[in-house]
Amino acid sequence: TTRFPVIDIERGGTIQGELDALNRILKMAVPETPIVWQEGGTIVIPGHGRLCDQADVLEIRDMVTVVRDVVQDLVKKGRTLDQIKAADPAREYRGRYGSDSGAWTTEKFIEAIYKTLPGKK
Repeated sequence: TTRFPVIDIERGGTIQGELDALNRILKMAVPETPIVWQEGGTIVIPGHGRLCDQADVLEIRDMVTVVRDVVQDLVKKGRTLDQIKAADPAREYRGRYGSDSGAWTTEKFIEAIYKTLPGKK
């Protein structure tokens, strides 16, 4: 909830795997039929950051999807990784999730997306 999700490509992580995991969490957190006496819904406990509910997970999933789609569109237009980084496809989310220092930066997130797009080698 406080940074872009880590995609560990050295251990087989991919952008699609990240989205699949977020979608699975959403499916588990949202009951198939509404439980009218349940107030507030399911609480999700992330590995880092504050406790969340399904709306928080949905927001993160949507953010990851948007950034992935922008990177994918730039790849389709023939842009290189350096050109994609310069285009700053995560610009609108940098303030909330981004970092320019530390173990996991916005640039590393963009690079992980680029390197693991389906059909990308």
